Amino acid sequence: MADKEFEGRTALVTGGSRGIGRAICERLASGGANVAINYQHNEPAARETSESVTALGVKALIIQGNVAEPSEVTAMVEETERDLGSIDLLVTSAGIAKPEPPDQLDYQAFKAMMSVNVDGTYLPLVAVTQGMREREFGRIVCIASIAALRPRPAQVVYGASKAAVIALARNLSEDLAPEIRINSIAPGLIETDMIQVMTPEQRQAIVDATPMKRLGRADEIAELAAFLLSERSSFTTGQCYIASGGRVTLP
Repeated sequence: MADKEFEGRTALVTGGSRGIGRAICERLASGGANVAINYQHNEPAARETSESVTALGVKALIIQGNVAEPSEVTAMVEETERDLGSIDLLVTSAGIAKPEPPDQLDYQAFKAMMSVNVDGTYLPLVAVTQGMREREFGRIVCIASIAALRPRPAQVVYGASKAAVIALARNLSEDLAPEIRINSIAPGLIETDMIQVMTPEQRQAIVDATPMKRLGRADEIAELAAFLLSERSSFTTGQCYIASGGRVTLP
């Protein structure tokens, strides 16, 4: 791990109160970044993340806000830049997931998931990239999923929403380069509270189908995000990095 590679930088992490988002907040803080932690509902979890961030010797700011609402995203960015400084690093980690059997697809549920997962990625991207262009510096990571890359019959809408996240990052990359780099990460199943809806048998079936024979850890995704946000990946943009324990691979 590079020591204090983010010192003097300001990071905004959406969905930063729990799971992968929390691990990313902590990893960026360990590298010296001041971190704005966005959450929507769970303030106690956001405060716990803030405490772990400040314990690493940097500043933390918790911001309640719905990433799918333009006015709230604008306010989130303004508050971050007022209290912590211009945003250098953005991670879009806010998202929702739930099983959707194909014979039970519901349009209202479709709209709700697309709103959080797609609008909730697009709006922060738009809100921060103008300032990044003006300052000629920015590093962005969007959290997607391997559900976007392989057939998942019980995750039709979730997979489609995460495919859109990958496409947003890929298609923005040429326009934003060379000053701003943007990449996405497609995790496999990670040990977070989001998997509590799964039965032990379902989780074991995924472990059995994974060459690494285990689930991933949030800190492993955070380390990959840190790499993509750092100058260690200085020649990388527009890519989707898969972290699935070998369940999904690309040519």
